Amino acid sequence: MDEFQIETAQNVGINQNVANIGDRMLGYLIDSAVILFYTICAILLMVALDLDFGDLWALYLLVSLPAFLYYVLLETFLNGKTVGKYVMRTRVVKLDGSKPGFANYFIRWLLRILDVVLTSGGGAVLVILLRGNGQRIGDIAAGTTVISERETVTINDTIVRDIPIDYVPTYSQVTVLKDSDIQTIKNLYDEAIFKGNHNIILTLHNRLVKVMAVEPKEKPIDFVAKVIKDYNYYTQNM
Repeated sequence: MDEFQIETAQNVGINQNVANIGDRMLGYLIDSAVILFYTICAILLMVALDLDFGDLWALYLLVSLPAFLYYVLLETFLNGKTVGKYVMRTRVVKLDGSKPGFANYFIRWLLRILDVVLTSGGGAVLVILLRGNGQRIGDIAAGTTVISERETVTINDTIVRDIPIDYVPTYSQVTVLKDSDIQTIKNLYDEAIFKGNHNIILTLHNRLVKVMAVEPKEKPIDFVAKVIKDYNYYTQNM
């Protein structure tokens, strides 16, 4: 699954998973089924009303409007989701991670005619594969993409750390922390190491010193790493 990084207003980088082609196609099929079901129900209702042709045509235009505007309406009022996106756990966002406005959704919907309808979805698939960040033509024009909200967890995302057999812990005070605390600390630490963000390391150091009531002799980066290892040692040997 491809990833792209967004920067928040606080200059904190957040990795987002781009929705894969399979999820987007299944979501599209679900949305198409919803639109078809609505259209059939609307037609059956109009037939049951037994109106003359003029009134029937005007009513058809009226009741078919929600189906015609399905994507732009639902994405606007459901925070970037349609029924298909909700089921597949995907969502439309701007490239900076913020919530799109009506104009963004409208542009995506308008250009859907070009890269989905006229090409039966082939144009959208081709552009998405070429761009690599989940953008079809409508997304490029609107400055949006579609992300996956599924959580992907690997062994590297857990609090588990390999501890040597002869490892000697330093801080027994780590037992005041919880698994969720260490998971958060580890995630922030790994991200800070990857980006070379010393400020996050220093913040973690200061917070741990206060919570654990210790006076470490190590450098902040070494101290935080030691805390993670010590916690693993004590939890694995309890």
